[in-house]
Amino acid sequence: MAWFDNFWQIYSNLVLTIGINALLALSIWLTLSCGLLAMANAAFMGIGAYTASILTMNYGAPFPLALAGGIAAPTLVALLIGGPTLRLSGVYLAMATLGFGEVVRVMILNAESLTGGALGLNGIPQSTQWWHVVVALVVTLLILWRIRRSRIGRAFEAIKEDAVAASLMGIGVNAHKMLAFALGASIAGLAGALNAHLTFFIGPSEYGFDRGVDILTMTILGGTGGLTGPVLGALIITLLPELLRGFKDFRTMINGAILVLIVLFLPKGLWDPQRVRQWFGKRGAR
Repeated sequence: MAWFDNFWQIYSNLVLTIGINALLALSIWLTLSCGLLAMANAAFMGIGAYTASILTMNYGAPFPLALAGGIAAPTLVALLIGGPTLRLSGVYLAMATLGFGEVVRVMILNAESLTGGALGLNGIPQSTQWWHVVVALVVTLLILWRIRRSRIGRAFEAIKEDAVAASLMGIGVNAHKMLAFALGASIAGLAGALNAHLTFFIGPSEYGFDRGVDILTMTILGGTGGLTGPVLGALIITLLPELLRGFKDFRTMINGAILVLIVLFLPKGLWDPQRVRQWFGKRGAR
């Protein structure tokens, strides 16, 4: 097992980052499953990361309590801003949530005594272990799988297809949108708390527009037709920069080209359940 010890010593942070990114991709998958193009997940991740880190560093809170705070804070914020924000739809909702993310970033920069301002927080205890990430990811997948197969999941699908028709069928559109938005925020906050206690440093630049686009790209690339897609997208987006490291200055260009080609030729993402069933059906017929 010496090879595994060497591998884990070198790549443990990368492997755990894949799990954390999978949580982030699932957080935006949940809102997309309800027809919400909300781009606030990076901000919710930042709120969770800073809340958990401040609880640990300033108040000596144990790690489980810090994780609970990292989940509760963005969930509460989502409930507060969800009322006026979720009345919007499409690109207007995306713009409003992007604006909210910028507000969060500016607030972090200005609260220097608490957040460290532009310098961020350094020396966060490295409490995140591999099993923390595994348990968080497995429990999240189980909860989302159960929601998807429940009446709530069917209501999400109906709202995604046609919110007006869903409302006429007696579905509480606003309540279900709020539920998806708040649950997505809680998952993003959990990912932020785990990431902060893995990297032991966080800064406001980590939770801006670029991170929001990365989270959305993971889900769209993997596919929104099931829970496998976001996890697959997180795996690819996390590993791709490492695999292309040898290309140096051309790495970003090749990374972007690969993503563009996938979006053009696989518009439903890499993991499309219908395409997979058809493929296996053809193989079975042969």
